[in-house]
Amino acid sequence: MTGIRIIATGAQAPKKIVTNNDLAKIVDTSDEWISQRTGMSERHHVEGDENHTWLAEMAAKQAIERAGIPKEKIGVVLVCTVSADYFSPSCACIIQGRLGLSNDIIAMDIGAGCSGFIFGLETIRALMMARNAQYGLIVGAEVLSKKMDMTDRGTCVLFGDGAAAAVVELADNSYTSVIGVSGDEEMINIKSPDGFIHMDGQGTYKFAVATVPKVIEQVVEKAGLTYDEIDHFVLHQANLRIIESIAKKVKQPMDKFVVNIEKYGNTSAASVGLALDEAIADGRIRKYDKVLMCAFGAGKTWGAVVMEI
Repeated sequence: MTGIRIIATGAQAPKKIVTNNDLAKIVDTSDEWISQRTGMSERHHVEGDENHTWLAEMAAKQAIERAGIPKEKIGVVLVCTVSADYFSPSCACIIQGRLGLSNDIIAMDIGAGCSGFIFGLETIRALMMARNAQYGLIVGAEVLSKKMDMTDRGTCVLFGDGAAAAVVELADNSYTSVIGVSGDEEMINIKSPDGFIHMDGQGTYKFAVATVPKVIEQVVEKAGLTYDEIDHFVLHQANLRIIESIAKKVKQPMDKFVVNIEKYGNTSAASVGLALDEAIADGRIRKYDKVLMCAFGAGKTWGAVVMEI
């Protein structure tokens, strides 16, 4: 078996909703300015007892419950993130303990910025094959509200908090991926001494609209499919204008693209998973649908996966 299949998903967002008008009270911006340029209307921020680990745990728990499998059969746990509560231990190790998963597993965090969920799918597939694990758990989780300079209107309006999870199993179904990196430390970064997100907005936009259509073309061709045979496109929710531009370039209607950026903003490694979970939950994505997931992010990372749900 060389492919994987997603058998259940889960998600968790903080209770607090921050609207564009809320942000306009603390930074020089407006609802019109944000919504016209990004398609965002609101995002979620943690508060009180909510934190990164809790978001990841709740999303993972929901996915496992929906999967209806014995949790001791999960052989790999991956958390994709750049904003975990601890440098060490990993969020994945904490999840293993809190959910009472088997001790005889691999549990680790991986960081690929906003491409995290795609990199995670490729990584968990390889680890499951290497260990002959029947099931795996992947979580994309971010608390980016703690990484924002609230005086920088170019970034603080963009990012939100949330988590999404998927239980996957090894399967003989078709699975195709394209993964890439073009090492870059300036376009988007989080570094000392301030620990805030720094981003070249124009550079990121240009990178996305140039790179993503090429990656989509590569993965569809590699899968031996046509664009018309893809039932749904689930892209990283960075900017609605980017998604619209990509839809035009691949000549596919927007109703095939899952979009929920207006509710969550950019949640980095959680983004693709949150969109996927929503579309499965509301019945848009159904069993045996062919889904193309694609993301791009810091480090100049990119990745796309075509798989049958």
